[in-house]
Amino acid sequence: MFLKRSLAFLMLTLSLIWLGSLHGCSAPVKSFSPEHATADKIWPAAPAKPRIAYGGGFSSPEQLGIEKSFFRKVIEFFSGEEKHSLVQPMAVTVDRDNTIYVADPGVNGIHRFDVVNNEYKLINKVGDTFLKTPVAFTQGFKGEIYFTDSSLGKVFVIHKGSDVAEEVNFGFDFRQPTGISFDPKTGWLYVVDTARHLVTVFDKRHDFIRAFGKRGKGDGEFNFPTMVWVNDKKQVLVSDSLNFRVQIFQQNGKFISKFGKRGEGTGLHSRPKGIAEDRYGHIYVVDALFHTVQMFDHDGNFLLNFGQQGQQQGKFWLPSGIFVRNNDAIFVADTHNHRVQVFYYIGERT
Repeated sequence: MFLKRSLAFLMLTLSLIWLGSLHGCSAPVKSFSPEHATADKIWPAAPAKPRIAYGGGFSSPEQLGIEKSFFRKVIEFFSGEEKHSLVQPMAVTVDRDNTIYVADPGVNGIHRFDVVNNEYKLINKVGDTFLKTPVAFTQGFKGEIYFTDSSLGKVFVIHKGSDVAEEVNFGFDFRQPTGISFDPKTGWLYVVDTARHLVTVFDKRHDFIRAFGKRGKGDGEFNFPTMVWVNDKKQVLVSDSLNFRVQIFQQNGKFISKFGKRGEGTGLHSRPKGIAEDRYGHIYVVDALFHTVQMFDHDGNFLLNFGQQGQQQGKFWLPSGIFVRNNDAIFVADTHNHRVQVFYYIGERT
């Protein structure tokens, strides 16, 4: 009798889980395109013309419409529910197939949100080695995702279609690799070594080409640089964090220009970190201690900022990384709010 009741209970439970999984399949999938912009959260405020609009955010697979599979639900019914949420997101990128990657030192791994195929994966090992502090991303020719781990002092890659990360052998002794950016026109990879106060450059075979920079305050010198972005003009933008400025270089490391200085007002810097550029030439700089994203032109003129300290939608708490897609979507790693927020450039297409 006990066995029959147990079997009946099991069948009932599995039926309920199955029905729940069918319901979950109807969850919307976010495509992160400008039509998701929210009209009541825009920057700058009226009567100025709006240029940035809020577009949503997420901290878990469920908030992206990614539901657990039937078999996962069965397993968790007996073993306990397994939750995957952002803890300390430092960087974010989105590939051409709309798959989102988030570097999260809080879980010592990489969250991969595949909203198209309704799949979530936490990548936290390379062979027998556990990741420690993944902090930055870039994308290669074939959609492969490169990322740095500053504690391990290494660069890794996740190839398209793979569930594992592999170490990239540059033959270079990094001390603290942080920012990383790929130039699709040359196939070169630029890696910031924060502890060495320089930027390293590698070719498409991962052979060392050059390094530029040294510790100092002069043009082309750095004081704990963090992030890097290579734009369509092959210019290299670097967050020179403790010099409180942004520096711009040619692809060969020759200094072009700089902007910014330490201060408390808009257009100045306190702790510049994430940096990106959109297709219109606007430069976005995440300032962690100002809890905002500032926007400049290439001459360093301040255009606007969006976000302020807080936990509500459109506000930040010690943000870090930023990624800008060609469809004008702006992803920001809102680190201490344990989420990624999305914004859109809706201004003039200059």
